[in-house]
Amino acid sequence: MTKPVYIINGFLESGKTEFISFTLAQPYFQIKGNTLLILCEEGENELDPKLLKKSRTVVELIEDEEDLTPAFMSQLEKKHKADRIIIEYNGMWNFKELKLPWYWKVEQQITMIDGSTFPMYYTNMRSLLAEMIRKSEMIIFNRCDGIEDLNTYKRNIKAVNPTADVIFEDANGEIDEIFEEDLPYDLNQETIVLDNQGYGIWYLDSMDHLERYIGKKIQFVAMVLKPEKFPEGYFVPGRMAMTCCADDMAFLGYACEFAGAGALKQKEWVKVTATVTREYWEDYKGEGPMLHAISVEKTKAPKEEVINFV
Repeated sequence: MTKPVYIINGFLESGKTEFISFTLAQPYFQIKGNTLLILCEEGENELDPKLLKKSRTVVELIEDEEDLTPAFMSQLEKKHKADRIIIEYNGMWNFKELKLPWYWKVEQQITMIDGSTFPMYYTNMRSLLAEMIRKSEMIIFNRCDGIEDLNTYKRNIKAVNPTADVIFEDANGEIDEIFEEDLPYDLNQETIVLDNQGYGIWYLDSMDHLERYIGKKIQFVAMVLKPEKFPEGYFVPGRMAMTCCADDMAFLGYACEFAGAGALKQKEWVKVTATVTREYWEDYKGEGPMLHAISVEKTKAPKEEVINFV
């Protein structure tokens, strides 16, 4: 019978034990059967005995790399009648040397990385690090507080494993960062044409990275919004978006200067071509994205009028 295996690797104090504790505590992991947790090193953080008992998890410590053989792992699995296996792998052991019992199947492999020490490990232990991440579906960088150049971290990972999901976390949780190479449009186009997905990402990205768009020409289909007491010659082209559920709708749009704004009708659909600048706007309570229309043409409503962020 095939046994599912979950491999969590990373260097010492990279957050592996905390991640395993979090996983064992999740409702989706409270399933029937026993879990064998093979620890290949002991860190400063220990697993909570109550959590282990609740999740029916038994821990076996392997201190020497030569002891981690397929035969011994199979023996442990049978001893504890394990239905699934988690391996917390030692980052100083070459992952390429890990051999599993023939009937064990790796369901998921995750690499944990301490963002504050990544440059050191990447420089001095690159070969070991590469073997860890080469087959990992997910790379989680934690402790990323104050690190500005996360884009470089991601490029380093993608160079070894282009298909991996890369996640960054700080003390407040996951960092919702949009990287330039992940944008669904080319910033070097003469005119950046935004579809439904592109509009939503552009709206969010321009909040954090307005410098990417200053002086650029963009084009999108939008609904006209003309707020009361809005200055003459301005309107807000935007889209309704479902941000978390059907009851949570928001209008996403930035102020746009257009000489013909007075002739536009509330909620009509237009195709806007505009340049982007950074300007002070009272509603922003500071500087923010400002659109200067090159053209505003009437058009029909898109097939999907609401952008779905759910």
